[in-house]
Formats: sequence, C-alpha cells, structure tokens
Amino acid sequence: MSSTSIVASSRVVAEDPLVTVGRIGAARGVRGDLFVEPFTDDPETRFGVGSVLLTEPTAAGPLTVEYLNLSGSKMVLRFAGVADRVGAEALRGVRLVIPASARPPIDDPDEFYASDLIGLAARTVDGTELGPVRDVIDIAGADYLVLEVDSVERLVPFVGAVVPTVDIASGFVEIDPPEGLFDL
Repeated sequence: MSSTSIVASSRVVAEDPLVTVGRIGAARGVRGDLFVEPFTDDPETRFGVGSVLLTEPTAAGPLTVEYLNLSGSKMVLRFAGVADRVGAEALRGVRLVIPASARPPIDDPDEFYASDLIGLAARTVDGTELGPVRDVIDIAGADYLVLEVDSVERLVPFVGAVVPTVDIASGFVEIDPPEGLFDL
C-alpha cells in the first residue's frame, strides 16, 4: 500500500451503524435557514433538496432538506417544517446521520471511511498489541489515527509506510512505527 486516504464521515453506532454526515450550526436570518457543517465529500448530493436525514438526538428528526445554498465555504440549509429563526435555533448542535449502508461503496482498496477505522485494534507488524483506534483526525491536510497506547493518546500518521495493513473485516490495523513514534 503506497498511500491511504480517508473519505469523510464519522461515528459508529449499532448493527447498521449510523455515521454523521453533518452538524447543524447557527440560524441564518429569520426564515429558518441554518448553517450546516458537512462531514462528507459530496455535500451537494448528500444534502440535495428532498434528502431525508436522520438526527441525533432522534427526537429532532428526521429532517427533509427544502433548500440548499453552497455559497463560498458556507453551507446553508432549510428543512421542511422549520419556518423561523426560533425553530432553526432549536436544532443547533443536532448531528445529521445516515445508515452506514447508505454510503457509496469505495472502489479504491487504499481508501477508507473514517468511521470504519474507529474501534479497530492496532498492533505493530511484529504482533505487539497497541490498543484501539479511538478517532481519525485531519491536521493540516494529513490524516492521523488516534490510538490509545498504554492509556496515553498517540497520533499515528495514516500513510502506507506507517500503516501498511488495514483489515476492516478482521478488525485490525498494523502499524510499522518509525523510531521514536511512541517515545514521547
């Protein structure tokens, strides 16, 4: 594996895990419009008019997209039934989720959904157990696995030279740590 990449999405829940595809932010204006932070590579498709999204907490939804505006780096949505600022503010902080099975398949064997990596057991190439993958984060355009190693959080660059094996079906990742990676 020469390089790996992460397809945006996060959080695993139950049998057909739910993954977070966005988080509702502040209200915009007085007509029920909301800023939404997307956690998807294709917000125009995922949040297209007519899309139905589940929510966490579940009592807030499901929500149907009535309006989408992608102006600049901001995404503004309006949901059916949310007609004013008060209704919009009540949704602030709600996470928009979908079943993991609703995600498009990934054809590239070196690409993974971040949510599929969380919870995998991490071990070195020589078989030493390190601990679970707790999160996947992006820092300055580079992906890192967040591992819990001996009760200490460690960042591991998610590149093929350091993470040569990802076996989601078997539930593990192998780490070939460069000298000093876990010494701090």
